[in-house]
Amino acid sequence: MAASILAGMTILMIGDSHLATPDYLIATLHNDLVAQGAKVHTLGICGANAGDWLKATPGTCGGAERRGTEKAVVLGGKAATVPISQLLATDKPDLVLIVMGDTMASYTKPAFPKAWLWQQTTGLTKVIAANGTRCVWVGPNWGTEGGKYGKTFARVEMTSRFLAANVAPCSYIDSLKFSKPGQWATIDGQHMTATGYKTWSDDISKSLLQTPAIKDAKK
Repeated sequence: MAASILAGMTILMIGDSHLATPDYLIATLHNDLVAQGAKVHTLGICGANAGDWLKATPGTCGGAERRGTEKAVVLGGKAATVPISQLLATDKPDLVLIVMGDTMASYTKPAFPKAWLWQQTTGLTKVIAANGTRCVWVGPNWGTEGGKYGKTFARVEMTSRFLAANVAPCSYIDSLKFSKPGQWATIDGQHMTATGYKTWSDDISKSLLQTPAIKDAKK
């Protein structure tokens, strides 16, 4: 059975607000991975950019953490990133799964922050690569245009394309391939409904099994 390819793997999942509320991906995607036999630790910090994981950085809007089959713990005002070097040393994961993109797209700014984004992404991937740990980066989905974050399809596509080209040696999962623009309902342009998070999780789980990070690990 293909699903058991994750059996026995230790997975560290870090990211932004899509992991930071108990009924978001920290529920659905975490459950999917655990159901396939993985040992999972998820830490989601709302508002976190990739570079924020290089040192302890307070979240701007809360966060959540979950281990294995336990319930997610809401971190509230205490929410802060844990340096990736520390997480790698403590968890000794076989795989780091990064869910990030929306926070770094700068939707409300006219210019796409290419140089800054490059520093952010490479800063994080270099530390993971130097540790010899496999990683997979999950990019943002279409969401819906507008809302309080000012998300636009053009900017999310630009962000996803940028990440695809710059997160190596991590494998990249392009979430834009899972739906058409605006197909998945959101509550604020960026965050999904419960159905949306379930659908996104299922698609990520299937794609994860096809990434070089997973396929090569099991050779």
